[in-house]
Amino acid sequence: MTEKSTVHSVTYDLLRSLGLTTIFGNPGSTEETFLKNFPDDFTYVLGLQEASVIAMADAFAQTTRRPALVNLHSSAGLGNSIGNLVAAYHGHTPLIVTAGQQHRELLIGEPYLGNRDAANMPRPWVKWSYEPARAEAVPEAFMRAYAMAVQPPAGPVFLSIPLDDWNQPLPGPAVVRDVSRAYAPDTERLRRFAARITMSQRPALILGPDVDRAQGWQAGIALAEKLQAAVYSPPLPDRASFPEDHPLYQGSVGMSVKAVGERLAGHDLVVVIGAEVFRYYPYVPGDILPAGTELLQITDDPAIAAAARVGDSLLGDARLSIELLTELVGDGSGRAQPQPMPRPRKLPEKPSSPLTPAEVYAALEMVRPEHAVYVNESTSTMAQHAEWLPTVEPDSFFATASGGIGWAVPAAVGVALGDRDRGVRRPVIGLIGDGSFNYSAQGLWTAVQQNLPIVYVVMRNHEYSILKSFADLEETPGVPGLDLPGLDIASVSRGLGCHAVDVTAAGDLEKELELALESGITTVIVVTTQPEKATL
Repeated sequence: MTEKSTVHSVTYDLLRSLGLTTIFGNPGSTEETFLKNFPDDFTYVLGLQEASVIAMADAFAQTTRRPALVNLHSSAGLGNSIGNLVAAYHGHTPLIVTAGQQHRELLIGEPYLGNRDAANMPRPWVKWSYEPARAEAVPEAFMRAYAMAVQPPAGPVFLSIPLDDWNQPLPGPAVVRDVSRAYAPDTERLRRFAARITMSQRPALILGPDVDRAQGWQAGIALAEKLQAAVYSPPLPDRASFPEDHPLYQGSVGMSVKAVGERLAGHDLVVVIGAEVFRYYPYVPGDILPAGTELLQITDDPAIAAAARVGDSLLGDARLSIELLTELVGDGSGRAQPQPMPRPRKLPEKPSSPLTPAEVYAALEMVRPEHAVYVNESTSTMAQHAEWLPTVEPDSFFATASGGIGWAVPAAVGVALGDRDRGVRRPVIGLIGDGSFNYSAQGLWTAVQQNLPIVYVVMRNHEYSILKSFADLEETPGVPGLDLPGLDIASVSRGLGCHAVDVTAAGDLEKELELALESGITTVIVVTTQPEKATL
């Protein structure tokens, strides 16, 4: 006897057709009807907390360049996840986030575990949010969610699905559609941009995270070299899009209005590609652009183009736009090439105890493995990372796009799973502050269960250093809750199944990192460091 087709079977067949066979989740009673008789050709990645689940899926989708499917638990699980959903939204990550809803016949009475306004709950941090009006619409809702998630600008979407929908009879198959994931810029407008760039005497390029996301690394190098233009990173990028050891690379533009304006002094034209104009962090007043400097922006996100406070914008995929622009601009060999940025790499005359962040990064540089990928959430030491561990390959630097913490520990899991999925072997190293680590330590458990060879280096300075730097900037003495005494990070890590060690000397850090990379198991190295004043 042939088994009857249901919403459940039709939807799973659709997910297979779309390549969505890895599900990240933390199940609850309202999700069990979706997960029943879980198919052998699907993979379920269990996270112990929903914010970590989102971060794993986020990094997995970024690494594989495919959408990831997330299954959360009703309003409570969705609520737990929203901090990292913000990161996925700003990071233009295509996620299909689902959550179970209570039984349709109970919803009128506000039942336990009912999500009373499910479609509105994750807004504005999703591109589209929907609860199907009838069970039969569930597969079509998934198809629309997929199309919305991958179309530019890519981003997360949300579906709320009542638990009784999955058993409803439904003839299949579902309609499978394909949609564009990139679009080219307007040709005439691009020509005008090219003409202005060609006329520039001292242009600057700011290549943002969307360049790396669009696989535009090599295209960016070709454009910069043809123009002989200085290349900068935007404020606090979550991906690196240009080799930071290249002679044209000039470092970050800074994080404040004042810092960015002063950094761009001397350039008559600034071309921002794949980034916002500008995503500032602290408020330090100044000029958005120096006098006499013009700005052009290329982005695939109309909202980012509209939000720019200065300059002219062009809509288009970052890589396609760069490639077309390179063909159109004039040769810049007559321009004076910018001087390579200084890299002082200063260390204390004698080894410190505790170690300075510079000493930690210098030790990491000594044993830097080939093709390593770094997932960094030590905000107060980002400058030291760029100085000692410059990013030299595409897809090899990841950070949170939201400004919240608790992303990187589980995100390293997502990167490693994504590499495994696409048959790539790379060392994955998480560089985490002690404050960030304790937001999402439970992500280590998933790393261990999935047998992932991740090395976490946790810098324990016993405080929220970045917040103390802000307290100085904002002249707010006496702020409570900025110290973190009594944390035994190694013991917590061991309790979650990891090998973990404490180190205090640079030589021991180098030795333990080498051993961890050779071991192939999830390892946590906790190194005591001095607090670092961040440059704001």
